[in-house]
Amino acid sequence: MTFFISPVNFFVSKQLVPPTALAHIGDFDLFQKQVFFVLCLVSAAFSLFTPGVAELSSQCGWSLEEELNYTVPEQGRHGESLSSQCRRYDVDWNHNWPQLHKPLRKLPGYGSSIVTEFNLVCEDSWKVDLFQSCVNAGFLLGSVYVGYIADRFGRKLCLIVTILVNATSGVLVAFAPSYLWMVIFRFVQGLVSKGSWAAGYILITEIVGPSHRKTVGILYQAAFSVGLLLLDGVAYAIPHWRWLQLTVTLPCFLFLLYYWCLPESPRWLISQKQNDKAMKIVDYIAKKNGKKLPARFQNINLEEEDGENLSPSFMDLVRTPQMRKHTFILMYNWLASSLLYQGLIMHMAMAGGNMYLDFFYSALVEFPAAFIILLTINRIGRRYPWAVATLVAGAACLIMALIPEDIHWLKVTVGCIGRMGITMSFEMVCFVNTELYPTFLRNLGVMVCSSLCDVGGILAPFIVYRLAEIWHELPLIVFAVVGFIAGGLVLLLPETKGKTLPETIEDVENLHR
Repeated sequence: MTFFISPVNFFVSKQLVPPTALAHIGDFDLFQKQVFFVLCLVSAAFSLFTPGVAELSSQCGWSLEEELNYTVPEQGRHGESLSSQCRRYDVDWNHNWPQLHKPLRKLPGYGSSIVTEFNLVCEDSWKVDLFQSCVNAGFLLGSVYVGYIADRFGRKLCLIVTILVNATSGVLVAFAPSYLWMVIFRFVQGLVSKGSWAAGYILITEIVGPSHRKTVGILYQAAFSVGLLLLDGVAYAIPHWRWLQLTVTLPCFLFLLYYWCLPESPRWLISQKQNDKAMKIVDYIAKKNGKKLPARFQNINLEEEDGENLSPSFMDLVRTPQMRKHTFILMYNWLASSLLYQGLIMHMAMAGGNMYLDFFYSALVEFPAAFIILLTINRIGRRYPWAVATLVAGAACLIMALIPEDIHWLKVTVGCIGRMGITMSFEMVCFVNTELYPTFLRNLGVMVCSSLCDVGGILAPFIVYRLAEIWHELPLIVFAVVGFIAGGLVLLLPETKGKTLPETIEDVENLHR
């Protein structure tokens, strides 16, 4: 999942449509289920834009030893430059790669990747890391302005516009004439793809009842895991990266039909004082669900909040002791979750074995992760399951680093356990973050904290691929340390199970009491 990101960045939990109205028209009836299904397709499609590049070893059929021999420079003697290290077996990989990789096309299972097409080896291998990171850089910048679009112009318009830009830039990636243009178009995809996923989340959570909101949110994220499995199968069947890019991008244009299929959020319309439009949508939902809206709900007015009208400020996030502690701990956990999630995927891809099967196995464990969350958050609480999941992920990274390469099945098994743990951690931080900030600061607080998720995504490929040149398992040691610290910090947060959402900073300060 990932990496990904808290979709709740873009809305504040205000009951603008009275809960009793939803109870009369159906808080999760036929219409909401239909909308939930079609929006889950958007969530599944978002996985297709998750950073990832097929390893050259899988395309050439190389073993791990051959991969290291052919593509990773040995630790040179004192004073030996990277350029000289790349002259292996009397071959200068820096300059002869265009000629050398052509005979490899005759090997079984060989395909085309950005590595082979743009000669991203040895001294240019850092460009692979840059390609991976540019998507996360787009996520980081897009988080702010897409949230503004969703709040200013509506959830539905935001969804349609981001889908259109996303699909168009995806096609342009497939036809990119050079590495530079490919990075530019990929960056544009990053700017909007996260926004379309988040806009879909907002829309469904704002038309279901409060009792179903957490379940719908977790299952929406589980749809992302389904997309990962589909991506794995499609990538196995289509080994040429340009055709693969077109195959996963062109169907996204069908999502533009949602303009005629999906309603605007009634909550957003009421917040914009467009009550007449909101009531038409509420009546439409009631008819689709076979219900009738009582007369007393025919006129819904925007509820004014009691007390002082507070304005959010960045300084409010760190002004008081508990707010400051929450902010720093949550920021670190967003960073750690993204770093471990994407880092584990990348490291398992370069660990030898069948990359596609390893990815498939590790993606499967995201489903029990969602199931465990649904079972524990209302029984045990948030803090302990979250902390345990993060510590398990860190421990799995450490154990993986100690397992010999020839016991690949055990390495993959432990990696899958780590993937399940960090998936749980990612999903927990998504909604616990909203429960630790007062209403007037909730959007700003989650937006600032979750921005560190994208920083983790930017750092992940550089940590995985550059540190692996020093020692193949060194990235796992780094991930283990990061995970242990994150799990310990979670225990310093207050438990929010059964507590009402804080409305003021004073409420937050009293959570620990």
